[in-house]
Amino acid sequence: CPVLARMEHTGFLVDRKALYDFGESLMSAIEQLQQSIWALAGEPFNIQSPKQLGHVLFDQLMLPAGKKTKTGWSTNAAVLEKLRGKHPIIDQILDYRMLTKLKSTYADGLLKVIDRTDGRIHTTFRQTLTQTGRLSSVEPNLQNIPVRTGLGRTFRKFFVASPGCLLVDADYSQIELRILAHISEDETLIAAFNAGADIHTITASQVFGVSPELVTGEMRKRAKAVNFGIIYGIGDYSLSEDIGVSMREAKAYIESYFEKYPRIRAYMDAVKAGARRDGYVTTLFGRRRYIPELHSKRKQLEAFGERVAMNTPIQGTAADIIKKAMIDTAKALRENGMQSRLILQIHDELIVESPQAETERAAALLQTCMERAFTLRVPLVAETHVGKTWYDAKG
Repeated sequence: CPVLARMEHTGFLVDRKALYDFGESLMSAIEQLQQSIWALAGEPFNIQSPKQLGHVLFDQLMLPAGKKTKTGWSTNAAVLEKLRGKHPIIDQILDYRMLTKLKSTYADGLLKVIDRTDGRIHTTFRQTLTQTGRLSSVEPNLQNIPVRTGLGRTFRKFFVASPGCLLVDADYSQIELRILAHISEDETLIAAFNAGADIHTITASQVFGVSPELVTGEMRKRAKAVNFGIIYGIGDYSLSEDIGVSMREAKAYIESYFEKYPRIRAYMDAVKAGARRDGYVTTLFGRRRYIPELHSKRKQLEAFGERVAMNTPIQGTAADIIKKAMIDTAKALRENGMQSRLILQIHDELIVESPQAETERAAALLQTCMERAFTLRVPLVAETHVGKTWYDAKG
C-alpha cells in the first residue's frame, strides 16, 4: 500500500501541448475519412449509427449481410471484419472507428485528467479489482494505453520524464511461461530457459518435428500462440481462430505440444482435479482463488472454471512476483538515498523516473530487484531500456 500510494501521489508527467496537437491531427484524419466514406456510400449519413450504417452496407451497397437484430442489421467489429475485401468502404469504416476511439478515449480523455497544478496524470491503483491478483489502474486506466497499432503506440510519446530526468522501463521476459516451467517441472521447458534459448523456436521445433534451424517465422508464430494459449487453457476452436488454421490442425498442434511437454499436461490435469476437490487454486505465494464455476451444471461455466484453474496459479504468481519486485525496488531506491522513484506498473512492466545522474544505477537496481524477486527453477529475466519518453524507453 505505501508503494502504491507514493506512485499515485507522484504521477506521470504529460506533454499537454503535444497530446492536444495529436488530437487535432486525428480529428482532421477523421473528417477526411468521413468525406471518403460518404462518397463511397453515395450520400452523407451518421457513420456511428449502426442502423444507418447497416442500411448503407446491406440495403444500398448490397453487401453479403451478417445477422439482423431487432433494431436492424448488425454492424459490430466481427461482422465488418468478415466483409474486408468485399468493398473499399469496409476498411475505411474500420479505420474511422479506430481513429474516433483513439480521439475520444485517449486524446480527449487524457487531456481531461492532467492535473492543473503539476501537469501530471495521477492514476489510482486497485489491488482488489481482478480475480488473478493483478493490479488495476483506474481513473484513468494507464494500463490500456494502446500498443497493437503504430498510431496507438504514439500516445506513449506524450508521457515524458521531468526536466533533468529520464525514464527507466523494465519488463519481465515471458514470466508466465517461466512460471509454467517451474510449476510443471517439465524438463524440456526448464532446459530451454536455462540455456537461454528462444522458447517459441524450441516449441516450434518440438511441435513441428524439425530442427531449431529449420523453424520458419510462420512456425514460430504458431508455436508462440500455442505456448501462450496453453497457459489460458485454450481449446481447438480458439487456437484455430487465433492463427487462421482449421480446428483439426489446431487440435493436432495442441496434442503434439502435450506429447512433447508431458509434464505440462500432467500439471494441468492435477490442478483441475485439485480445484474440483478443494474448491480453489493457489499461487506459489499461497494466495487462493475460489472457483465455484467448476461445480456448475452449465457446461460453458464449468469449462470457464477449468480454464481459470489452469491459468490462475500462473498469472496469479506473476502478479505476486511483480508486487514483490515493486516493494524491493522502492526499498532499494530509498536505502541507497536515491531520488529515483517508481511511477507506473503495467502488469509485467515497471517504470522508474530517475535524475540523469542516477539513471545507470537506477536501471541496474531495478533489473536486479525484478530478477531476484523470487527464485524459480529457471532464471527470471528483466529487460531494461532508458529514454526521455515512455515511447523511447519501451525499447
